Amino acid sequence: MSEQRPKFKILLNLFLLLLVITTGACNAGKSVVEIETLHGTMKLRLFESTPRHTQNFETLVASNFYDGTLFHRVIPGFMIQGGDPDSKTAMPGQMLGAGGSGDELQQEINAIHLRGALAAARQGDELNPERKSNSKQFFIVTGRTVTMEYLDAIAQTKGITYTAEQKTLYLTKGGEPSLDGDYTVFGQMIEGFETLSKISAEPCDINNRPLRNISMKIKIVKE
Repeated sequence: MSEQRPKFKILLNLFLLLLVITTGACNAGKSVVEIETLHGTMKLRLFESTPRHTQNFETLVASNFYDGTLFHRVIPGFMIQGGDPDSKTAMPGQMLGAGGSGDELQQEINAIHLRGALAAARQGDELNPERKSNSKQFFIVTGRTVTMEYLDAIAQTKGITYTAEQKTLYLTKGGEPSLDGDYTVFGQMIEGFETLSKISAEPCDINNRPLRNISMKIKIVKE
């Protein structure tokens, strides 16, 4: 038995890696962007299945729009949000999150919110029933591992049918399934999860803004 367990673990890890690759294959894009922060860098692959959001993000990155903007909203175990143009010149403690409103993209909701998912921020359903995306602000899911009972409850409440692969990834890698069907996910992190964790651990004020500025610089590193 003791000799079989290491082999089983190796096979399980290979199986999970294959799930990640095959699950992401239908969404894989040609572009990889790198987000540089004081805690390190994060690399994310943009999806071809969300052409409006991907092209918009690529255009903003190429114009250096995000350079100097902040991760202005950080909720541990949930997500980190950034891209508000007003954050470039924000005073300490200033509440952020309204920048970029009014310039929206039609939603392209089709992917799930695994850990490291790159998604577009938006206004709530009461003001935005079509679930259009803010064209500037984005968030990256930190999330947490979930139980099958929780995932089944989300699926039943929202009428979502998860594939076996998606269930396995949520149970082993984590994410935030409560957001599924509500926001456009247009990319997925491939490197830098330790950086994501460090940003998520930053002390914040009552508005979830980090007490020290976490600025970013984004560039396209692969097309």
